[in-house]
Amino acid sequence: MATDFKSLPVIDISPLLLKCDDPDMAEDAGVTEVVRQLDRACRDAGFFYVQIGHGISEVLINRVREITREFFKLPYEEKLKIKMTPAAGYRGYQRIGENVTKGVPDIHEAIDCYKELKQGEYGDTGKVMEGPNQWPENPQEFKDLMEEYIKLCIDLSTKILRGISIALCGSPYEFEGKMAGDPFWVMRLIGYPGAPFTNGKPENDIGCGAHTDYGLLTLVNQDDDKTALQVRNFGGDWISAIPILGSFVCNIGDMLKILSNGIYESTLHRVINSSPQYRVCVAFFYETNFDAVVEPLDICKQKYPGGTGGSQVFKRAVYGEHLVSKVQTNFAM
Repeated sequence: MATDFKSLPVIDISPLLLKCDDPDMAEDAGVTEVVRQLDRACRDAGFFYVQIGHGISEVLINRVREITREFFKLPYEEKLKIKMTPAAGYRGYQRIGENVTKGVPDIHEAIDCYKELKQGEYGDTGKVMEGPNQWPENPQEFKDLMEEYIKLCIDLSTKILRGISIALCGSPYEFEGKMAGDPFWVMRLIGYPGAPFTNGKPENDIGCGAHTDYGLLTLVNQDDDKTALQVRNFGGDWISAIPILGSFVCNIGDMLKILSNGIYESTLHRVINSSPQYRVCVAFFYETNFDAVVEPLDICKQKYPGGTGGSQVFKRAVYGEHLVSKVQTNFAM
């Protein structure tokens, strides 16, 4: 359960990444310390920064945001060439106000991409998400750059989750195999217009309303010079995720909360861009297998502080069904 945290922890995960392919990694003193910090962050806030040792170059992190900004600067007609539609598997460009959170239009534009599914692979549920990602032809290197970035984000997410798996279960591989051995992923490239000012004060439009994420782990690559992401603590205060150069803001999602039986928190967060400048954020969501049946792990039933006799607090969910139900209600088309 989230506490009354006032800031988000910063974790150096380099000892974890150094040993991540070692089956005995849990016995390493450096890994043990990283695991302790991850465990505490997931219990107290559900959010943390990875700033040091995450292995993705600052040059690439910045270039991904820059090329996203270049796309959003294009004329509207050009952006509409990759317009999102249900027929396109909800992949592609959406205009400002088309994404909806709890019935309220969000003040951002975006490109949504998903892991591509083979036709018929997941029956009627998967059919909703079938189709190739829509990559713009302009800027020219867009597709190649994003696919390189996605591969690195998948690798980094896998490694962070090995640390979280050790914290919960003692084994680094609990989230692989039938749970996330073939992980689905989502990437949203998001642009938030600068805030309009009235009488010298920003109007604070809601760039993205308060929500939790669907899956296991999110990596947020945000502009370094604009503070907009806010996380709600247990007391109801909104805590700013102030940008740290070269870092990712990480947070856990609904599926990991279920797996942990509520020991870990999928925390409400929102975006308010009070800057007069346009803000770019690239959010990568690492999920379970599309068809994974997600329910509390046995060991987490035992660890749940309010339960007795191995109580199960959260009901099971099928990830793909959970995702599709959200996607089909998230857009005003």
